[in-house]
Amino acid sequence: MVDETLTVGDFSVPTMGLGTWELEGKQCYDAVKTALELGYRHIDTAQLYENEWAVGRAIADADVDREDVFVTTKINPMHRSAEAMRESVDASLEQLGVDAVDLLLIHWPNPLADLETTMTTMSDLQVEGKTRHIGVSNFGADRLEQAQEYAHVPIATDQVQFHPFYPQRELLQYCQQEDVALTAYSPLAQGGVLRDDLLAEIGRRYDKSPAQVAIRWAIQHRNVHAIPKSTSRDHLADNLDVFDFSLSREEHDRITRPSMLKTGLATVRGRFG
Repeated sequence: MVDETLTVGDFSVPTMGLGTWELEGKQCYDAVKTALELGYRHIDTAQLYENEWAVGRAIADADVDREDVFVTTKINPMHRSAEAMRESVDASLEQLGVDAVDLLLIHWPNPLADLETTMTTMSDLQVEGKTRHIGVSNFGADRLEQAQEYAHVPIATDQVQFHPFYPQRELLQYCQQEDVALTAYSPLAQGGVLRDDLLAEIGRRYDKSPAQVAIRWAIQHRNVHAIPKSTSRDHLADNLDVFDFSLSREEHDRITRPSMLKTGLATVRGRFG
């Protein structure tokens, strides 16, 4: 396995994980099983992905002990009451075939839900042993701060879109100040980094692909770990092979190029590609 871990406060997680958004059935099963064979030890899923059962089966069938795999799932934010949230988490655990997950997130902010109820219930689920840690996803800095006020256990992470064209500077700074991890999903901008001339130029210096440079850019930030998605064995292996080089400060700064256009295109590719 690849022994690279991010530790923020009392929260420790493999620096590289596998995202499973839009993966279903056998495709999801095969991707997770292959990833575990290659050395991945963090698998990310969600109720909304409708693939928890495939993730759970792949983990069970892999030649890896359950306690060695960090499992994240997310609550559908349409579950607004404490009772509905609890029932949904029990359903997730059954689908995954586990007694508890390592990290439980609320998937999106729901303006119709009471945030205090959400965070109190998630805190209680951690105390009761249904999850080792709790966190949020797609929260801005202001809403994350509110969530911290309502939770009675630490919020471990905020999982958000994070790539060179969407560096989330305000949120990242807040996370770094507050000892909260930032989980980078879509670190390849839904494929938008693959034909980027600057990433290709820098990659040639290290014999790395543009995708590998983009992932390295992400995880080289303090408090950041990443969950790129892939189904190809070669790409899964490449995404994991990013710990044998480091970007210079000058390279890192050049790569950071906020672009609402490129971020918007990445979002469209993610939804309709």
